[in-house]
Amino acid sequence: MPNKVKFNKEFPVIKKSEKLFNRSNGLIPANTQTLAKGPTQWINGIAPKYLKSGKGSHVWDVDGNEYIDYNMGIGPLVLGYCYEKVDKAIIKQLKRGITFSLVHPLEVELSEKIREVVPNAENVRFSKTGCDVTTAAVRVARAFTKREKVLCCGYHGWHDWYISVTDRNAGIPKAIQKLTYTFNYNDIENLIQSIDKDTACVILEPFVFEESKPDYLKQVKEVCNKNGTLLIFDEMWTGFRIALGGAQEYFGVTPDLACFSKAIANGMPISVITGRKDVMQLFDKDVFFFTTFGGEALSLAASLATIKEIQKNDVPKYLNKQGKKLKDGYNKIVQELGIDFTKCTGYNCRTIITFDASAGNPLEIKSLLQQEMIKRGILWGGFHNMCYSHSNKDINYTLKAYKDALPIVKKAVEEKDVKKYLKGIPVEPVFRKTSNFNLKPAKKKK
Repeated sequence: MPNKVKFNKEFPVIKKSEKLFNRSNGLIPANTQTLAKGPTQWINGIAPKYLKSGKGSHVWDVDGNEYIDYNMGIGPLVLGYCYEKVDKAIIKQLKRGITFSLVHPLEVELSEKIREVVPNAENVRFSKTGCDVTTAAVRVARAFTKREKVLCCGYHGWHDWYISVTDRNAGIPKAIQKLTYTFNYNDIENLIQSIDKDTACVILEPFVFEESKPDYLKQVKEVCNKNGTLLIFDEMWTGFRIALGGAQEYFGVTPDLACFSKAIANGMPISVITGRKDVMQLFDKDVFFFTTFGGEALSLAASLATIKEIQKNDVPKYLNKQGKKLKDGYNKIVQELGIDFTKCTGYNCRTIITFDASAGNPLEIKSLLQQEMIKRGILWGGFHNMCYSHSNKDINYTLKAYKDALPIVKKAVEEKDVKKYLKGIPVEPVFRKTSNFNLKPAKKKK
């Protein structure tokens, strides 16, 4: 029998997953289209590699094993799998057509809805993926300011202008690499020292997991305004999750441009760039940003239905409430167990569990906890990406699973032999450097 959401005596049988994985070897580079979903981010040999279906907050792998999911498609499932009202909107539009030869009315209707709920949305444009619109934002910022350099903070996709600052920058010309630099989050002096008169834009995730210092984002905006630099919020994670209008609504800071994806359509592929009319109007002719599938109607219908559900049910409030239970509950458990090498942090709608390197290899420790959570029917990648379908029953069961699994992790750490407890190959890092990387040299004092 496949494993269920309960304590299972054995680890899940994943024969079909492994068979599919073997078929992908030599056929699909990295075996996946999305790195965070791939085998390097899950304990290899224990975790399932392929999911087949989902409903609400639960998913089933190809072998029939059931799990509570806290990755939620790496973010897009803000309402949950197979959410009825969104699915009905998709099916209704499917019967009418997917992609058309002229503009579809939903492009106007959805743009009006976004303008209604997003503070800076004087103009709206659509595409398919997050990196599409972050790249469009950088391009239009360069055109508007007549400048070239970019300062960024966070993760912004695979396109050349951004990925050149990481250690996965093969194939990108050196000239491109010299135009983008990073700055450290919550360090306003770092930004002040890095920005200059050739900085076209500052693009950042309003938060990733670290909580913003008081007025930090307001200070970032002030620095940008003073320098004539455009401020871009990458709201892939914050948009429609921390608040209906995103981080700009939550923090009361209005950027010049903002980019959205993930939660806006509950799983359908769509991305959005919003912003000041005087900047966005450059997309009319000066800045080329058009794509065949930008007006694909199924995603537009899904997005409109999703936003209406978020608005009607105050979904951000629910995510905050349920996420707080998990964060506080986890931290209470580790305190009661006398564990000092792990904690749960971040804004409640999306929290992360971290492990202190002084206790051992953090990736091995994470792999062990992941392994034990999978045995208990929880698909856990180190995060709590909350959705509207995460019930009180889900939360209570998850905390019980943590209470059962963490003593195993504690024992392994105390014995200084975590590897001994691992039944599979540990997870791997995504990037080898994630901070203090490619920082723009500080300006020399006169």
